[in-house]
Order: sequence, then C-alpha cells, then structure tokens
Amino acid sequence: MDNLVYERKYSAHGKTLIAGVDEVGRGPLAGPVVCAAVIMPQDDIIDGVTDSKKLTAKRREELSAVICEKAIACSVFQVSEKEIDEINILQAVKKCMTEAVNGLSVAPDVVLVDGQDIGLPFSAEYIVKGDFNSYTIGCASIVAKVFRDNLMTEYAKEFPEYGFEKHKGYGTKAHIDKITEIGPCSLHRRTFIKNFWGK
Repeated sequence: MDNLVYERKYSAHGKTLIAGVDEVGRGPLAGPVVCAAVIMPQDDIIDGVTDSKKLTAKRREELSAVICEKAIACSVFQVSEKEIDEINILQAVKKCMTEAVNGLSVAPDVVLVDGQDIGLPFSAEYIVKGDFNSYTIGCASIVAKVFRDNLMTEYAKEFPEYGFEKHKGYGTKAHIDKITEIGPCSLHRRTFIKNFWGK
C-alpha cells in the first residue's frame, strides 16, 4: 500500500508544504473532540505510519513522539463536550479542524483532510479513509489519538468511577451502565446520552 500518492501529486506541482488534518473523538459519550494538523518533511518518511486505530497504544506513543519531533509544523486543538452540545458534533469537528490548521506555525500550500467534504475554509482535498491512504493524514491521526487518549486517562483520575482510562469515553456497555447507575459527570455530552439519560 502506497500512502504517499497524494503527497507526491502535490509535490510534483511545487506544493511541498502539505498539511494533514484528522479528528479523534467524534463518537464518544464524554470528553472533547481533538484535531491535529501536521506538515511533514517529504524526504524523511517515518516507517510504520498508518491509521492510528490499527496500531497498539505503545506504538502510537512511540510514533507520535517521532512525528512531533520531525514535523515542520504541528498543531493540536480541542473542542469541549460543552461546546459540542451547543453547536453539534459536525460543527465542532469543522471548528476543531479549522483551528488546528490555523494554529500551524507555517502556512500550508494545501491541506489533506480525512473524511467527507465539510466545507473547511481553505484549499483542501478530502480523502475517504485518509488516515490509511495518506501518510500526512496518518501522522495527524496518530498525534490526535495519543493526545486525546492521554487527556482521557488524566480525566480518569478526576472521575475514577467511569473508567475513562479504559474506554476513553466511548459508549461501551460498562460505561453506559455506569452512567445509568450514577448519572453523568461534567465531561459527558448531554446530547449523546439523552437516549438513556433523560434527566
């Protein structure tokens, strides 16, 4: 599998500052949505980069450190569970991606985005399964996943009863059972739990 097809296409036209952007946390019942944007050098490819979900937690941590070290620019942004409830998850992802790209210290020539076209306000190509099909998006996917997982592990210390360190806020049976039993905490997205927590 060649995951540099998109990068080479733009490099051939002189667009060498290629940003990849991806989000993590669209589906969980608790916690923020997190987006990472990275611009990677095209002449120093990191072996093993792929969709973050296909990697072990240990390997993601290792790769994230290398990605952040080698990146020309790297930016992470998060939108809180409260704001997700206020503006809906699609708008939250759009804001999150936009701010992550705007936060880059170097302006990209083009942005490769994982998923469907959501109308981001810059020159972008949207790639289905982009975290697997594009090296640069894969790098962003790993950085975002590690950042959010670590964040939810920290939140688990504040709210130990929910087990955030295990499921990272996703809707596992154990997580849903716990919400039903003791109710939500401040990290829970009220619009995501209304089907089983209507109080």
